[in-house]
Amino acid sequence: MSGQAQSPAKPPPELSTSDASGTVSAVAGTLNGLPEDPQMTPLAPPRSTPPSKIPLRPRKIQKLSSDNLKPSMTNLSASAPKPPSSKKNRADARRSSSDALAVVIPRVAARSLSCEGEVETALRHLCAVDPLLVPLIEVHPPPNFDTFHSPFLALTKSILYQQLAYKAGTSIYSRFVALCGGEHGVVPEAVLSLNPQQLRQIGISGRKASYLHDLARKYQNGILSDSSIVNMDDKSLFTMLTMVNGIGSWSVHMFMIFSLHRPDVLPINDLGVRKGVQMLYGLEELPKPSQMDHLCEKWRPYRSVASWYLWRLSEAKGGPSGVASAMAATGVSVQHHQHQLQQPLPPPTEEQQQQLVDPINSILNLGYSEFHFSS
Repeated sequence: MSGQAQSPAKPPPELSTSDASGTVSAVAGTLNGLPEDPQMTPLAPPRSTPPSKIPLRPRKIQKLSSDNLKPSMTNLSASAPKPPSSKKNRADARRSSSDALAVVIPRVAARSLSCEGEVETALRHLCAVDPLLVPLIEVHPPPNFDTFHSPFLALTKSILYQQLAYKAGTSIYSRFVALCGGEHGVVPEAVLSLNPQQLRQIGISGRKASYLHDLARKYQNGILSDSSIVNMDDKSLFTMLTMVNGIGSWSVHMFMIFSLHRPDVLPINDLGVRKGVQMLYGLEELPKPSQMDHLCEKWRPYRSVASWYLWRLSEAKGGPSGVASAMAATGVSVQHHQHQLQQPLPPPTEEQQQQLVDPINSILNLGYSEFHFSS
């Protein structure tokens, strides 16, 4: 064999990709101490994927500072309202803000006129809101609201005095009270026990007798009561009392002022008050009842006291004089007020007698009981 020529060495066969993969696996297994698995299936060649494109210049990472977290002033300026740029705009802004505040500010809360110091508070308010009332308030002493009777007695008295002169009404009322056994005996049951014939004998007409019985029945049926009348608001009270036969709006207004001492009642149908408004404001014509609320709006919440001074003004100028005479029934001296009048009072006309004068003005003597009623 040594003499034979040696054939050139054959180059190692080229390995395919699959053979190379198997070889690599075998080598790896040998290196790991594992025998080569002759049955090992060569791994499939990896799928070719396009190479990822790496940017030549990497993006810079922007760090957020605390300033970047603040909202953009440009965006804020676009959404936020611009401040007033002129004096006119600033004035409008102040006016709008003051209007908003005006809605929140409450009105003056008035109490019963019989409360201590309430009449003085009313006079200060009226002088502040209407300077034309100042001379009247300075000339005449303040009114007194210090008489007290039960609402039922007061309403009964208002019916008895209707369409009667003060003297005649007082005479009939005295006989009626005696028939009931005194003022404390004027109660619904006692009134219903008196028949029309008994009432006619003391000067009460059949119509007024029916009015008295209707009022007493509404008390007996629970529609009205002293406690409910005292606790009702003005609007509800007006509605309920005008349901009674013989009691109209004028009678209710007088009852509310001089019996319940309500502070903000305006007798729009009263001739003396309407005449006083005409003279106070120099109107050419007597204001209509429908105009009274608008003309007297500024006096709220003390229109009852303002009405009292309009009666004084009307009397001083020769107008209806019933209120002055009726004040004697309240326990207030007539001379105390009459000496202030500028001229003697003429006899009232027929129209004045129907609307103001002596008849129902004696309601000034009506006051609610000083006992506290509870509903």
